[in-house]
Amino acid sequence: MPQHLLTNFTAHIAGQQLFDPSQRILLAVSGGVDSVVMAHLFKQAGFPAGIAHCNFQLRGEESVRDEQFVQQLAVALDLPLYTTRFDTNAYTQRHNVSIQVAARELRYQWLEEVRQQGGYSYIATAHHMQDSVETALMNFCKGTGIAGLHGILPKQERIVRPLLFADKEVLVAYAALHRISFVEDSSNITDKYTRNFFRHQIIPRMQEVFPAAVKNMDNSIQRMREAEMLYQESVARHRKRLLFSKDNTFMVPVVKLQKTVPLQTIAWELFKDFGCSVAQLQQVLQLLHSESGRYVETATHRIIRNRSWLLVTPVAQPDAPVQVLDAAPAHVVYENGQLHVRQQERGQASIPTAPQTAWLDAAKVSFPLILRKWKQGDYFYPLGMPKKKKISRFLIDQKLSLPEKEKVWVIESAKRIIWVVGMRIDDRVKITTGTENILAIELKTRD
Repeated sequence: MPQHLLTNFTAHIAGQQLFDPSQRILLAVSGGVDSVVMAHLFKQAGFPAGIAHCNFQLRGEESVRDEQFVQQLAVALDLPLYTTRFDTNAYTQRHNVSIQVAARELRYQWLEEVRQQGGYSYIATAHHMQDSVETALMNFCKGTGIAGLHGILPKQERIVRPLLFADKEVLVAYAALHRISFVEDSSNITDKYTRNFFRHQIIPRMQEVFPAAVKNMDNSIQRMREAEMLYQESVARHRKRLLFSKDNTFMVPVVKLQKTVPLQTIAWELFKDFGCSVAQLQQVLQLLHSESGRYVETATHRIIRNRSWLLVTPVAQPDAPVQVLDAAPAHVVYENGQLHVRQQERGQASIPTAPQTAWLDAAKVSFPLILRKWKQGDYFYPLGMPKKKKISRFLIDQKLSLPEKEKVWVIESAKRIIWVVGMRIDDRVKITTGTENILAIELKTRD
């Protein structure tokens, strides 16, 4: 019921231990009913908060209208306001990603910057029960496995979702009850996007047969979150029992794996991180009954039957020389072209958007810099993303072919990868408003 929303809201925050009532929370507010109601609930509850709004400049005058509405909302609620505008279309072309991915990366990168600079403990987004159910259903259809069936999590690192308990209809009813105005996003109407198709077509048809489908699925999602914890604990025990390493080789005892139940599930968890696809898993299991010397080659590794063991070794790649840059300025020639390194003051110049140029916060980078080819196990924090990502997965997301992947180089500083050369810098060394000096690295490719 809408009249109980505030009570349920504070109870959910306490029950999920999302944040302490004294902590300052940055609210991501689009102007839609969900985020506007969230802002009002924070004000009603007396939680210290600020409002952040992103204008992605994708809907013309409507985007400007939303920005102006949120400005008025912040004044009405007497909350600090932070706004920004993005050239989202340019970002999609520069990074070869979809509009949705671009908007998400730009949004969370900027929100995290504001959170840090503004002294906020967490970022709050207005995802609600239906959003979580839609996510779980889409993941189920994509075949993401058990990890995708927990829906949207209430808390992930510095992001909290205090409305996950709430039904969308209750949020709308609360807005009507308290005469809270909001704006409508026209892009939510079209079924062009997958989420909207599930929202407008799939779930309503399910509710025709099962009227309580959304609530029932949400209950199942919450149980799935706990089931996943048990699953991961079990996988960790099996991995400790079955996976051994020596130098650059991993070893799995054949007899122990043969006796493992459930075999396919545990085998998948063991070998998926070695480039094994779902289609290749059966070939790997056949190695349990083959003669010594047989092998399966995945995208990144070779899994070899060697007597009573399965040996997992990286696919051999020709060695490339490592180059060391001791100081700036510097100039180095390598197989992909030339790198020019210089240091300069921040000034008023705009940050270049070309992927061949990396501008880094010089205070966050230390010499010597190491230029080398990427290798399995490498990871970094891609610009605009709050979590680390293996470079192998990053290159898959970039849709690079195997020959293209083999030509990718990285630059290290203090054992941290700071640039996947010509592609993406590390979020930890990006330029912020506090940057005073820039380390500029420019790639000039061979003609």
